[in-house]
Amino acid sequence: MSDARDTDVPDAVEPDFRVDSYDYELPNELIAQRPTAIRTASRLLVLPAANPITNRTFADLTAVLRKGDVLVANDTRVLRARIKAKRARGGAAEVLLLGPDSVPGRWEALVRPGRRIRPGDALSLDGGASIIIEDRTADGGRIVRFEGVTADEAMDRFGSMPLPPYITQAPQDVDERYQTVYARLPGSAAAPTAGLHFTTELIEGLKTAGVMWTTLTLEVGTATFRPVSAQDVREHRMHHERFAIPPGTASAVAAARREGRRVVAIGTTALRALESAADDDGAINAGSGATDLFIYHPFRFRVVDALITNFHLPRSTLLMLVCAFAGRERVLDAYKEAVRLGYRFFSFGDAMFIERLTPS
Repeated sequence: MSDARDTDVPDAVEPDFRVDSYDYELPNELIAQRPTAIRTASRLLVLPAANPITNRTFADLTAVLRKGDVLVANDTRVLRARIKAKRARGGAAEVLLLGPDSVPGRWEALVRPGRRIRPGDALSLDGGASIIIEDRTADGGRIVRFEGVTADEAMDRFGSMPLPPYITQAPQDVDERYQTVYARLPGSAAAPTAGLHFTTELIEGLKTAGVMWTTLTLEVGTATFRPVSAQDVREHRMHHERFAIPPGTASAVAAARREGRRVVAIGTTALRALESAADDDGAINAGSGATDLFIYHPFRFRVVDALITNFHLPRSTLLMLVCAFAGRERVLDAYKEAVRLGYRFFSFGDAMFIERLTPS
């Protein structure tokens, strides 16, 4: 997966700030093209704060967690946000809806082919409906609105799951398997993939074992998967993503921290929401907001003690977050071990359980 891209970043820049420090070699055959037949059958690499790596399956999660741990999951629901359309001259077009614009009835979107789709264009859908390109966004996206159909109707009738480009063919059960079993509030353009390994039975088993289950919502958009084009990590800018933290979740996190119990984020999106909502002392404020928080070394984690997450793309903001959480060299060594052992990578791949390297 890694390539030999030239970099202009000065040698004096510390390794933790160099984007090329977050590269690794990944054989293409380890990029998971479909999920495991049973969600909990995926593998789980456990990276403790002090002890050596161990290898388990996700069904073993109850043995990895402790009684009193508070799990925090992102209950967002993935939209059927990828819509195929036709340009005026008959060429194919694709619109990926990212979320509602500040103006009612309009949506932020990415379009393909980007160079040929301009403000004022109308992209045709079946039945006389169309997508009107209203404007450009500062980062190269588009503002769109629908004619002859609402956005919800368009997604229901014409949309498909927005799988990442490295998945070459959608599984037959993609509508079910690219969605967590606890997904509740529609709004995301990508799945919070760490949660894809959970089943209702596993969640109930964790509760029976004394692990607390809580949720928040972060609408996954471009901030999560946009590539890092800068060569210095500090030059990258995240886009805003909306989140909401219920009072019950804020209270459960506060009680865990007060009593010395662990807060375990299910996925980088849950972690970003929690750390975005925290004050300097780590207290979580319930409510809604938007975050452009970019987590990289030497970020001071104030809330989350452990993280359940998938394996992430080289040079990605998600890999940088994990490296800030557990140490860059430790994480990259764990990735090398996962490659050696044939773990499956990315959205439909296997998972990690990671303890934070140093307490806040």
